[in-house]
This record gives sequence, C-alpha cells and structure tokens, in this order.
Amino acid sequence: MKYIDEFRRRDLARQLSSAIKKTVDPEKHYNLMEFCGGHTHAIFRYGVQKLMPDNVSYIHGPGCPVCVLPVGRIDNALQLVNEHDVTLCTYGDLMRVPASGLNSLLRAKARGADIRMVYSAMDALNIARENPEKEVVFFAIGFETTTPPTALIIKQAQAEQIKNFTVFCNHVLTPPAMRSILGEPENSGQDRIVIDGFLGPSHVSTIIGSRPYEVFAEQFYKPIVIAGFEPLDVMQASLMLIRQINEGRHDVENEYTRAVSRNGNRKAQALVAEVLELRPEFEWRGLGMVPKSALKIRSEYAEFDAEKHFNMPPVHSSDVKGCECPQILRGVKKPTDCQLFGTICTPENPMGACMVSSEGACAAYWTYGRLS
Repeated sequence: MKYIDEFRRRDLARQLSSAIKKTVDPEKHYNLMEFCGGHTHAIFRYGVQKLMPDNVSYIHGPGCPVCVLPVGRIDNALQLVNEHDVTLCTYGDLMRVPASGLNSLLRAKARGADIRMVYSAMDALNIARENPEKEVVFFAIGFETTTPPTALIIKQAQAEQIKNFTVFCNHVLTPPAMRSILGEPENSGQDRIVIDGFLGPSHVSTIIGSRPYEVFAEQFYKPIVIAGFEPLDVMQASLMLIRQINEGRHDVENEYTRAVSRNGNRKAQALVAEVLELRPEFEWRGLGMVPKSALKIRSEYAEFDAEKHFNMPPVHSSDVKGCECPQILRGVKKPTDCQLFGTICTPENPMGACMVSSEGACAAYWTYGRLS
C-alpha cells in the first residue's frame, strides 16, 4: 500500500540501522523521547529498539490523550450519568479507563447507564438529533488532532439550534506538556530524566505545524524532529536527532514532510480558535496542574458547555495505589518498573490508563515487548 509498505522495508531498515551505528559517538548515551504513543507502539511492534546501538534509548512520553486524562475527569462523567440521566458518548479507549474505586464508564454501562461508544464527534451529534427527548453529552478528549471535529460539531449544533446536546471538553495541548517535561520552575519538584532530543508527534503536527516547537528548541536547547508513524520514519528521525546532538545543534526538523508543514492546517486552527479558548490551567495525569495546557468552550457557545449546563464541580481523585502510570507518562519509569504490570494489571483487568489505551506504553509493552 502506497505510503505504508515503502516505509516498512527491511532492507532500508538495515541500512538505517547501519548508518545510525556509524553515526553515534560511543562515548555518549542518547536518550530520545518519543512524545506520541503511536511512536511507542511502532518502536515495539517493529523492533526498532533492537536495531539501535546499545547507547541509544527511547523514553516514552505523555503522548496518549486517554492516559493523561486525570481520574477526576472520568469521575465527573460518571456523576453526569448517575445524577442527570444523560446519554454519554465517547471514544472506545476511554470506556475502560479506571475511575475512582475501580469504577469505569464500561462498568457503569453494564449497570444500565446510557453510555455509548462513538467513532467520531459527529456520531454523538447524530445521536442528539435522533433522540430530542434525551440530554446527550459528548465526552470529548484528545490532543490537537481531534479538537477541530469537536469545534465543528459545536458550531453545527448552534446552527441547527439543537438544544439537547452539550460537550464535556477535555482537549489538551502538546506544547505546554513538552514545556512541563523539560522543566518549568513550578514543576521542579518532580522526578526528572535527562532527555537529549524529542521525536515530535505526527498527527498533532499536521494540525499545528512545526512552528510551535521552535521555542522549545531555542529555550531548552533540545533538538526536535517531527516523525511519521512507520518504523522507517522513526529510524530516520532518530538518525536526524543523533546528528543534531553530535553537532551540538538544537533545531526543529521535519522528517514527516509528506504530511506536516511549518504552519500546519490554518483552516483547522481558525475553527478551533473561533469555538474554543485556553483554560488557565488543567490537570494532567503524571504532570499535575499545567498552565494554559487545555481548551474550554468559549462563552459564545456556552449553551453547549456541559460543565456550565450541569454545573459540574471539579473533582480531584487519585490513581490506583501502586500504579506507576503517572511516572511512566513522564518518562521517569518504564512499564516493567511497575509491580502491578503483568500481575494484577493486564489488558483484561487494567489498573491504569497506560494499559487501556491503544497508544499507552503499558499496552505496547504487553502486546509487543513483555517477552523480549
């Protein structure tokens, strides 16, 4: 298949592996953080780490929107279905993420709550159209990639004057999370790990472009290479990072030129800016409260804001005791460092979001790496 098969060729992978081994400085150790969970799964699925020299390590970052959502926001959603008898719509990965007391949206659904898995934001709006007697809430999550569809359905609901539809907005932003990981003063008490360079996210960058990362390269002196999701993308981007590190450069480079430009998708950016605005701060699992790192619905569209419509109070809840998901999301620990991993925490019985999500690091280790 065009744009897939050619980025999985074994002969080219061997050539890239050889080039990387010739390029690395044997006296250095290279810690490369892949921000996106899709990169983590590609690294494990295709054995990319095994093609790297021993002194090149991948560190798994918080690039999984389901994983970084704090428990309290899921508890909020459960309160909606329990206290307001709403129809709650959301994406499949979020259904199984543990909330307080090992509750989850899926378990609430099994007890009779009207919770529905949807494949797109428009599916949720269609459910509201088809059920005008029901209050329908779309539990919206995701990084910049899934934010434009949420903005679009809010505009569409307003245009059609759909009165039984609201959005519980939980969209978060990549650059502030990257800043937090690199060491903002307010987060200086957290455990840190040395990161020499970043594999920039793929899908996110198709929307925001490469420009927003330039400030991090300049302020923190860290090279960033935006990489596609295929194994050869990851390897080529790794080679580009290693070259920058060797040369003492800290630039933003774009390996994923077939999909990402410097300025991104201006039309999508304008749509999001029209409907949504920055929150002063937002809680991330693993990172704590991160300033200006999430979006909320603008006052012009307040009638579609579930938090205002239902007067939802903030809820702060803790992860399951012993779950290392917060530390894994910061790159401080690996899934195998967690005592719950592979024992009581499995995909069938997840204790944390990192084991649930299709982009979670624990899910990648379980599926592709636990026996290697």
